[in-house]
Formats: sequence, C-alpha cells, structure tokens
Amino acid sequence: MKITSITPLVLGTRWRNLVILKVETDEGFVGLGESRPVNKVEAVIGHVKDVAERFVLGLDPFNIELLVHRLTVEDYGRPGEVAMTGLAMIEMACWDIIGKALNQPVYRLLGGAVRERIKTYANGWYTVERTPEEFAAAARRAVAKGYRALKFDPFGAGYYEMERSEKLKSIALVEAVRDAVGPEVELLIEMHGRFNPATAIEIARELASFKPSWYEEPVPPANYPALKKVADAIAPLGVPVATGERIHTLHDYRELLELHAADILQPDIAHFGGILNTKKLAAWADAYYVLMAPHNVGGPIATAAALHLAACTPNFKIQENFNDFDEPYVLASAPGLPAVEDGYFPLPSGPGLGVTLDEAVVAEHPAQHIHFNLFKEGWHKRDARMKTM
Repeated sequence: MKITSITPLVLGTRWRNLVILKVETDEGFVGLGESRPVNKVEAVIGHVKDVAERFVLGLDPFNIELLVHRLTVEDYGRPGEVAMTGLAMIEMACWDIIGKALNQPVYRLLGGAVRERIKTYANGWYTVERTPEEFAAAARRAVAKGYRALKFDPFGAGYYEMERSEKLKSIALVEAVRDAVGPEVELLIEMHGRFNPATAIEIARELASFKPSWYEEPVPPANYPALKKVADAIAPLGVPVATGERIHTLHDYRELLELHAADILQPDIAHFGGILNTKKLAAWADAYYVLMAPHNVGGPIATAAALHLAACTPNFKIQENFNDFDEPYVLASAPGLPAVEDGYFPLPSGPGLGVTLDEAVVAEHPAQHIHFNLFKEGWHKRDARMKTM
C-alpha cells in the first residue's frame, strides 16, 4: 500500500481554525488527521505540502517509524511546533488507515485497552462575562451536561504579576465555581504560563482552600528550573503541577523529567508528532511515576486520536474536551466520536480512529482570519474571528 495524495482542508469557527488532512492510498483507504494550529494555519499547511512531496507520497502508511524519522531527522532542521504539528496530522491519518485496513480500532493496535471508559474534563465552557455569577451559572451548565471535572483560567489578561484587584477577582471566580458545583466536581486551574514564580506561588496558596486538582502551566514553558521552584514551593499544598502543551519533542522533556518539576504531563498529540510519539513519552513518564493528561483543543478527529491513546496508556489520568461547548457543526464535521456519559467517554468504536469526514460541512464553514490572543482582555469569550480568509 502507498500514500497517493494528501489534501488539507480547514474548518473555521469563531475562535479556532481546525486543519484537517485527508490522506488517500492506492488501495482505496482514506485516513484523517487534524490539528488546531494557534494562529499558524497557513504555515502548517505549507509545511505539510512541502514534506508531502519529498517524504510522504509513495510511503507505505504502515511505516510509522520511517515517517517520523524522515520528518524529524532527514529534514535536518530542528523540529518545532509547525513541523511536529504537520507530522502529527500525517501520522494520525496513517494510524487511521492501518486500523481500517486491519478492521481494528487504533487502540487495539497499540497494546489494547487498559480501561473500559475514559475520564474527561470540560474546557471552553466559560465564555461568559467575567463575574462570579456568570462563571457559577456556566459551571452548573457544564455539570448538567454530565461533566465531573472543569478546567478554567480565571486570571483575565494577567502576565507575570497582577494588580491586587485582579487577584481578588480571580479568587472570587474560583470560589464561585466551587460553591456552584460542590466538593465532588474537580476544578483544574489553568494558568497559561502567565506568571513569574513568585506570583504563581502566591496564587497557588490563595486558591488551595478550593481544593483544585492541579495547577496548569504556572510559569512560561521555556524555563524548567523556574517551574521546579514553583513545584517545590507548592508541594506542601498537595496540589499537582501539570504542564506540557507547548513542548513539542521527546528530547525537550528530558530536563523536565529529570528535575521532577511536574506531576502531570500534557503533550498535545496534534502538536507532538502524533499518537506513537506521545505513547513513547507516556512510557518514559511512567518511569518517573508521572501521569499523562494530554492537552486537546482539537475537533472530533484529534479528540478521537486522544481517546485511542488514553484507552491503551496505563498512566493516563484525564482527557480534555472542548467540543461540547463549541458550534454544533464542529462535531457534525466528523461523525463517530462517542458522547460523554457521566464524565467519561466510552471507548471509541469502529476501525481506525472511528470517525468519518463530512466534507460538505467543512465546505460550509471556511477558514476564518483569527488572532487568538490569550493576553488580551476578554480573551476567554473566544470570539477571535475577524473576517473570512
């Protein structure tokens, strides 16, 4: 079997563009891959077109390791966000083809299921006014959908430090959500790499009474000793530190693991070279007794890939999901993703990734000209669309 064509498509929404790859073979099998490039749609598509001609067309899709070697070693330049995103989408599609060719779900080809269902948490549910009342009401709506874990960033446009009034407002938002959902719902506090170590430590201590299940990316991702400083300072609080969505290669995790600077790793499969690369990281993390909670801001195709990895990964913790809080046509673009039931996804079914592509839906919602800025006031409303591309 050989890959004969790669077709990029873009599904536009109000705050994210989803790049979808359709990979076709000479035996009639079609595989799907997907990512949400952060403001880099054309760069990622350009990279895919470039490597397709040189490395991918004519390749047997079963040769995953050769694909990875070609795109990370033979292309010579040090791979980063754009390159690893392109690779991830192609790799994802190859697994989809392999599963379809063998009539098996992908997780069964990666060692088989180690759990009967996959714990998930809601994100994107708090696109409301930044007041305690609005956040509380939004949290109750998310719980009504069946979620038992909610992630949110209460910090506005903060960076490094916050004015005291902003700090008190952020604390009030977390308090309101905890009061609204009760003690049994998990709260995951997203910091988006906003703070310097001193501020991150201060905020972590202030929020500890609300029993968060983790603090995510408390400092910018480029300085692991700074993250270690935060992790050590807040360890007595008993709240884990999670990070990893902006780390794109296996080698870049070495120092983080050796420093024991994080308790939970959050690579994004769609930006980390794909399913097998993330599976390798999970095995490495397990040697350090570190859990995996892959970042996922993708649509149904990327989410399906994440579920297959979660199904077969022993040190998996919980899976992120945005799709129940986005435009309904996002899920309609790739039917087959199982629905959340009482805070869990069922195991994915069907061969390959288990989803199909509705190209008509994609065509009805073209790419948008978007600048998604997490450091702009009101960013959490996620209305970053400016005009159709």
